[in-house]
Amino acid sequence: MRTSRVKAKLRKQEPVLMTALHVLDPQIFEMVSLLGFDGIWLDLEHHPTSVESAATLMRAARVGASDVMIRPAKGEFMRLGRMLEAGAQGIMYPRCANAAEAQEVVKWSKFAPLGQRGFDGGNADMPYCSMTMPDYIQKANDETFVVIQLEDQSAVDQAFEIASVPGVDVLFFGPSDFSILAGIPGQFDHPKMQAAMEKVSAAAAKAGKAWGMPSWSVEMTQKLMGMGATFLAHGCDLVMVKVGMEETQRKFGPLGFTFDNRLKPQ
Repeated sequence: MRTSRVKAKLRKQEPVLMTALHVLDPQIFEMVSLLGFDGIWLDLEHHPTSVESAATLMRAARVGASDVMIRPAKGEFMRLGRMLEAGAQGIMYPRCANAAEAQEVVKWSKFAPLGQRGFDGGNADMPYCSMTMPDYIQKANDETFVVIQLEDQSAVDQAFEIASVPGVDVLFFGPSDFSILAGIPGQFDHPKMQAAMEKVSAAAAKAGKAWGMPSWSVEMTQKLMGMGATFLAHGCDLVMVKVGMEETQRKFGPLGFTFDNRLKPQ
């Protein structure tokens, strides 16, 4: 069974950098994993990726060093086991409301005695019936990481209780949805946002767990690390391709080339 790069770094309290991939091409997952990023964030909450497609993408990523972290939609507990069996090292659970819901995530992600995950063993994570049952169960529990997203004020207020759930490894603050639900959409410098980040940071430290959030710059990452964040996510392939294409247009436009850019803000 693969050793989780992310889990190893969390144990040593080293910073973890995830990057999101949305283009459903195995070559992209293969390349990013070969580049050695800590982890790839594969989103099944907001994107129409099937379990079968996700399994193919994770298979491509296994040639390199990167973990794959899957985010299902809220309440999709049955999907957690399938994703882990297909080779995911981590689960990110969105819109967690309270400690009881976090306990459900652990229940479906971990084998007994920590949880109640069902046993198979004939899939990529063991892999393919190559380990004894006791060794596999222990290794799976040790190497699977659980990330709980806090995306509204009520969840932030319960951050310590959520972080204290055995089996939860990381609290992950969701700034976009938090800002919308707090009535300050996109105002990431608003005092409410800063207060929420500080509350999550303090709760994680008190519970002895890691915390983090998306970061859109080196400067922001430095600020977050100064607040104790060690689980950061930066960038996604769609944005990187778009920015690169826009840069090509900027450079070549003065030479007389024109573009029918239908993504340009109106």
